[in-house]
Amino acid sequence: MSGITYIQGDATAPQAKGVKLIAHVCNDLGGWGKGFVLAVSRRWPEPEAAYRRWHRERAENDFALGATQFVQVRPDIWVANMVGQRGMRRGSNGVPVRYEAIGTALDAVAGKAQELGASVHMPRIGCGLAGGKWSLIEPLIEERLTGRGIAVTVYDFD
Repeated sequence: MSGITYIQGDATAPQAKGVKLIAHVCNDLGGWGKGFVLAVSRRWPEPEAAYRRWHRERAENDFALGATQFVQVRPDIWVANMVGQRGMRRGSNGVPVRYEAIGTALDAVAGKAQELGASVHMPRIGCGLAGGKWSLIEPLIEERLTGRGIAVTVYDFD
């Protein structure tokens, strides 16, 4: 049985009291322009600006598959830009999702959520443009987050 709460709604408008951390998957190419990131950018400019700067300055920082960047957008809301996708297109190398990288990023999210006393909110990460399977992502969330006592809500957008 999953410790994840599933609801209909918008993950950029998290339904919880207290500090909230919104987690989503980014690619390793610096591209930000399709999928859930558009909803993030419509609500707050900071996560996109921070991600693009993080990628642009990657020679001097930790930008890579599995890395996570935390951006505070309100006193009670943070966004986790998780690099869990190699490239942006499906092709001869398969789908862009990288499950190991998402697992590593979720470990960082767990640490930040525990530090902040935050609940975690997300769409079905890695399953849209990244081409992943929820049956492989859900156990990562259960192991890395709910298994550590962190409340997780997954939003299915109408």
